[in-house]
Amino acid sequence: MIGTIVYQLTRNLSETDPRMGNFAPYFTDHGSGVYPVAASGSPWSAATIGVKGDIICDLTEDLAAEQKARVTYDNILRQSDDPDVSDVIRFLREREIVHFQRFGEAKRTNGTCRC
Repeated sequence: MIGTIVYQLTRNLSETDPRMGNFAPYFTDHGSGVYPVAASGSPWSAATIGVKGDIICDLTEDLAAEQKARVTYDNILRQSDDPDVSDVIRFLREREIVHFQRFGEAKRTNGTCRC
């Protein structure tokens, strides 16, 4: 969803557009295509997913991932001045909160919760 928002906001940018700013290196590599990378420029990788096969360990990892996503959305909201973008980010942020709550319920019941 975030990639699609970035695409919609940048699809009409040209290399000479003053709004290009720090987007130039990304634009050089990917044009206006959606390519999932962190703000640091690191591409998404499944290597960041910590799965051990132990339900409590994995749920704890899930809880941490949801909190990290929520913080990222908070950071985006602080930078956004576009109400349409902010509305979508708020929606995604709320989903992270609900996911965190459901994973917490499952962890409290040792993974037996029917969430």
